[in-house]
Amino acid sequence: MIWFYLTSGLFLGWVLGANDAANLFGTAVGTRMLKFRTAALVGSVFVVIGAVAGSHGTARTLGRLGAIDALPGAFMVALAAAISVFVLLMKIGLPVSITQAIVGAIVGWNLFTGRPTDLKTLTQLLSTWLLSPVLAGVIAAGLFLLARSSVSGLKIHLLEVDGITRSGLLAAGAFGAFSLGLNDIANVMGVFVRVSPFPEKTTLGPFQATSVEMLFLLGGLAIAAGICTYSRRVMLKVGTGLAALSPLAALVVVLSAALVLFLFGSPDLQRGLKALHLPGWPLVPISATQAVVGAILGISIVRRSAIRTKALGDILLGWLVAPLLALVIALVGLFVLQNVFELPVAAGRVPAAARTSPPGR
Repeated sequence: MIWFYLTSGLFLGWVLGANDAANLFGTAVGTRMLKFRTAALVGSVFVVIGAVAGSHGTARTLGRLGAIDALPGAFMVALAAAISVFVLLMKIGLPVSITQAIVGAIVGWNLFTGRPTDLKTLTQLLSTWLLSPVLAGVIAAGLFLLARSSVSGLKIHLLEVDGITRSGLLAAGAFGAFSLGLNDIANVMGVFVRVSPFPEKTTLGPFQATSVEMLFLLGGLAIAAGICTYSRRVMLKVGTGLAALSPLAALVVVLSAALVLFLFGSPDLQRGLKALHLPGWPLVPISATQAVVGAILGISIVRRSAIRTKALGDILLGWLVAPLLALVIALVGLFVLQNVFELPVAAGRVPAAARTSPPGR
């Protein structure tokens, strides 16, 4: 039964792979610069590496938002986020933010259990929902102008530009998948960190893995499965649905999104800045979808090209609905777990049926 609780996290990882991870190669596949099979293989390998390398990272931020301390509670929070994204993405066709869904579900757990929601952490998360697409847009606009002027100045043959762009898309996609695993693994397995069923040390052949590393390895594999099995449709939705992109613009979009994910997800970068006595920023799980959309909009602005407003409206609607739907599903699911199945959804919280049972039952 203990291992069953992790299935909701694995389901959420699969959904994330079909949605957020796909966006890193969406523009490359949408512009036909890379085959889907190549993108899926490279993305799968590097997202697993990034997930394991992430260690705690952004998971600490979600832990401050809601300290989920019972496996049934963690199970339902992850399941609520996964169901909301699954319904909006795969049934309605809205690309959504899994970061927003998991935040909504955690707030739902806080409300149900009477635990306080850390407003400072919630503010940090909400601010990044605005900051990450803006930052990705600014980076993308600057990189695109630089790349375009460089290509014009060097007078590179079109065939050479094509080859360089393909290689760049593959390298940027690999970096993006690594950064996604580093940053967004907290969305998949962060709620299980405090209640992990794994022992503190696990032997995997010649390697030793901690409890958190085992959780994140499983989550990374689930994301990879989502990339391979269901991400193609989402790649085409983001890659071609929002704006028409040239291969060079597609490369800039992938690289910009990867950089934003890395900036908000790398503990090593934060430690390096601190060692140099430079200001840092919080490690926060952000949405690859938001970063990609921001990058596409940034390039569209500098190119003065048309943006498909209906597609943009659909994406914005998904971002608004996802956390609210996840919150409602979490509240209903937690009530059912506690009062129907008599499972404790928080430490010290005894189901009502258990409280009214006669002694000795």
